[in-house]
Amino acid sequence: MIRLKFLIFVIAMSGGLLLASTLGAQTPAPPGTAGTGTVRAVLGSTPLASVADAPRYFKLVRVHLPATQVATYNGPVGFVLVLEGALDVTSGADQQSLAKSDGVLVAKDKSTIFKSAPGKPAEFLHFVLATAGELNAPMESPPAVVKELYRTASPIPGLKSGPYEFTLVRVAFPPRFPINPPHHRSGAALYYIFSGTGMFTADGKTEPRPAGVAHYEPYDLVHQWANPGDEPLVIIQANINQEGVPAVIFVQPAAPASSK
Repeated sequence: MIRLKFLIFVIAMSGGLLLASTLGAQTPAPPGTAGTGTVRAVLGSTPLASVADAPRYFKLVRVHLPATQVATYNGPVGFVLVLEGALDVTSGADQQSLAKSDGVLVAKDKSTIFKSAPGKPAEFLHFVLATAGELNAPMESPPAVVKELYRTASPIPGLKSGPYEFTLVRVAFPPRFPINPPHHRSGAALYYIFSGTGMFTADGKTEPRPAGVAHYEPYDLVHQWANPGDEPLVIIQANINQEGVPAVIFVQPAAPASSK
């Protein structure tokens, strides 16, 4: 856990250097615009001894829990993140009170209780990493209302033997953030656009990613992000990567061909 936090800190602190050294001839942000550094916060993390024993899938649901109500969950490992209201999460002797944009780990096959605060419903996301047999397992019990937002249509590709890290990260891009260098995941990630609108570039196409949209990135997808808007872009990432391997790998520019 300490190693992962240190890695994310180094990536965040070195963002400007990476941009300066790899963007090359791209036009810099206009004078007077916001800084180019992103801010990353680890909201939860857990080691996974193996993910190669069975195919794995991502799934994301949105849960509505009426005010002062209780729902339970017992299923695949994942994370919850509060979108609106307040939520108490109890698992065994552990209890946490979450406010908007807070997240927490939900352990595999461990009975977890969710309770919304008086006066206002709680809206929260629940990311899970599941095997095929777990993919259709029940999520939060009634009176919670569960809406599925996304699931991977096929197993996450490229998973290797050995330990992995499963992490929930909040990433904030400042306004008018220029396109970042080409990169890809070392494992895979399922995103949720929390606020703002990002511009996503891959395979020669640039498309908007507005708030409320789920977005999946397998390990071999080379892509770039930018935030051309006047408001911060905030993305929630559920990442899976090999232990000790960076979650993001930047693509080095090709060396110019030598002339004879």
